[in-house]
Amino acid sequence: MCTLVLAWRAFADAPVVVAANRDEAVDRPSDPPAELEPGVVAPRDAEAGGTWVGYADTESPSGLFAGVTNRWVEGLAAERSRGLLVRDCLRADSAEDAARLVEESCREYEYDGFNLVLADANAALLLEWDGHLSVTNFDPGVHVVGNVGHDGTYFEPAGRPEAGPEEAHDARRLLDALRPEPGETAEPWLARAGDALGDHEFGVCVHTDRGYGTRSSSLLLLGTGGRRRYEFADGPPCETAYEVVVDDDGAGDGGGAT
Repeated sequence: MCTLVLAWRAFADAPVVVAANRDEAVDRPSDPPAELEPGVVAPRDAEAGGTWVGYADTESPSGLFAGVTNRWVEGLAAERSRGLLVRDCLRADSAEDAARLVEESCREYEYDGFNLVLADANAALLLEWDGHLSVTNFDPGVHVVGNVGHDGTYFEPAGRPEAGPEEAHDARRLLDALRPEPGETAEPWLARAGDALGDHEFGVCVHTDRGYGTRSSSLLLLGTGGRRRYEFADGPPCETAYEVVVDDDGAGDGGGAT
């Protein structure tokens, strides 16, 4: 996944709201979102067995979100899939516990570069790995994470000098477009975010002739009181409709993962 937008504590009705596009090789197999293990809902990378985005029901009112994007750095010798690290995080009790798990795992294994977002009702963190791990605590609001950084803090990748500034420009415009409007609530904002992820004006729905591009898109809302909503587009969102995977109002009569 290469673009992740997090609205953390931006809405009174939902502490964690996420819109994210996954960019990947077109021939890499994957399974749509489902309950991977008790309380954990996520799509599955059928090649390595991990995931790139998902949530878990925990003691936190919002549950726990975890999602990863690529980070364009070179010279790392990966021993383990980053998607397995995301699955590890979704077994944690909180975002802070998951962050400690990542720190321990990065001491034990080598990974390719990543930006890993963890969020629950109490904390939202960005863990950036380029051979060294750095941790940022997000303030309440909207944040955009991509291959070259986040929220106006971007680097120019050595192997892609022309792509770095272009992606940073797109991310800034996406962040400006997705600032909450006065009185806006979580669900209308999430619908706007889904539209933006499929709008080529923002450059985050990727199509190439090199066997690589945007493979899917996820919209997640984790509200207090057990409210859960997950919509998934199994293809580029510019041409693929989002379908509801989970719609649970927390009252015990909502739908589960299909």
